[in-house]
Amino acid sequence: MHGIQRPWLLLLLLAVFLGAQGRNQEERLLADLMHSYDPHLRPAEHDSDVVNVSLKLTLTNLISLNEREEALTTNVWIEMQWCDYRLRWDPQDYEGVWVLRVPSTMVWLPDIVLENNVDGVFEVALYCNLLVSPDGCIYWLPPAIFRSSCSVSVTYFPFDWQNCSLVFQSQTYSTSEINLQLSQEDGQTIEWIFIDPEAFTENGEWAIQHRPAKMLLDADAPAEEAGHQKVVFYLLIQRKPLFYVINIIAPCVLISFVAILIYFLPAKAGGQKCTVATNVLLAQTVFLFLVAKKVPETSLAVPLISKYLTFLMVVTILIVVNAVVVLNVSLRSPHTHSMARGVRKVFLQLLPQLLRMHVRPLAPAAVQDIRPQLQNGFSSGWSMPTGEEGGLCLPRSELLFRQRRRNGLVRAVLEKLEKGPEPGQSQFCGSLRQAAPAIQACVDACNLMARAQYQQNHFDSGNEEWFLVGRVLDRVCFLAMFSLFICGTAGIFLMAHYNRVPALPFPGDPRPYLPSPN
Repeated sequence: MHGIQRPWLLLLLLAVFLGAQGRNQEERLLADLMHSYDPHLRPAEHDSDVVNVSLKLTLTNLISLNEREEALTTNVWIEMQWCDYRLRWDPQDYEGVWVLRVPSTMVWLPDIVLENNVDGVFEVALYCNLLVSPDGCIYWLPPAIFRSSCSVSVTYFPFDWQNCSLVFQSQTYSTSEINLQLSQEDGQTIEWIFIDPEAFTENGEWAIQHRPAKMLLDADAPAEEAGHQKVVFYLLIQRKPLFYVINIIAPCVLISFVAILIYFLPAKAGGQKCTVATNVLLAQTVFLFLVAKKVPETSLAVPLISKYLTFLMVVTILIVVNAVVVLNVSLRSPHTHSMARGVRKVFLQLLPQLLRMHVRPLAPAAVQDIRPQLQNGFSSGWSMPTGEEGGLCLPRSELLFRQRRRNGLVRAVLEKLEKGPEPGQSQFCGSLRQAAPAIQACVDACNLMARAQYQQNHFDSGNEEWFLVGRVLDRVCFLAMFSLFICGTAGIFLMAHYNRVPALPFPGDPRPYLPSPN
């Protein structure tokens, strides 16, 4: 029995030996390193040792900046490097294994998180494997999508620029336990956010102007507490305003220019002017609501575009007021208002000359052309008043014929009265004496008609004077509103023109925080 069992025992020992030789060297190395490894202990050989942790941030996409929530969304890769003395080995003992890939959950991590996040996600998106070298130094490059807080200044919106930052710190370790620092390559400290041109996706609304990085020590926090040291990555971004210029600013300017054009309507068309101006005012209110939905609800500053829309609304309201005033002046009459001599001189003589307005000279007031009456109530050579000819709806030749006929009849009657009665005409003269009151009544009626025509001409002349005053006032308001519109538009947008990102990221610091050209 013992002779039979001995070969089987030899075969079993041979199989175990061959299996041990066939096992992967990385697997054996990992098993040896993790034999007594505790991932919860800081990798310090002595209590006074400080673990150096270097950081480097690679930006692959600036996703968005939500102005209302004041949140910056970025897609980044966080490069971390530190050394762990417990993970050292001799490559010759493991057939030349120089790099070991270890799951990140199996080793100690420096517990570095994004401090200024806004969604409660402090950690990275994927706990990928880390690379360990024979000297125990670890290289870890996890990806992350961060939503960090960014205080948005809306003073010059949409011609603004923002200064956002990503603040990283250790959640549990103090300065005496780990030392945060920026990574170094070729003896140069990486004091900027690294951007790979081939992997970076440009944002359509924001352009990155500066991307410095700094190591900061918080003087308010004690050195024994976590959070005393921080690594801050800054993003100074400039907004691309083309979208807002095409979709908001240009329509507002054109619509407001339409409100200016209502001054080319007649002065008496006040109702049409008010209708157009009111429609423009409603359109501007709609654009103001659209802007209010975009910017954050803050009382610290008023956006530049909101100032401009408010300015346009004020101009439109002034145009409505001007239209009402001009309409009130144009519809005045001599029955309700008497024009002062100063108003007539300024608005009918001085201002039309200064404004180069072509004003037709006013027709002279109707003059009563009634000859002095003769004795006994008769008129010698009575003629039709001058203003009466323009008021009658008859051809001028017919009016002249009737006037001459009437003048000749009256003249013949007067000559017969002066010569006295002729033989056989006593009956005619008696009839004429009897008809004298009727002729006097006819003359009085003609005088009444002349006076009425004179009053009508005077009334029409007064109406025309008030209408001309309304025209002049309309032209003065047009020039004033047009000048206000041009100066206000130019002034507001010149303010935006001078709001530029500084040439250097930090005032007083001459360093550009960019890789050297060499």
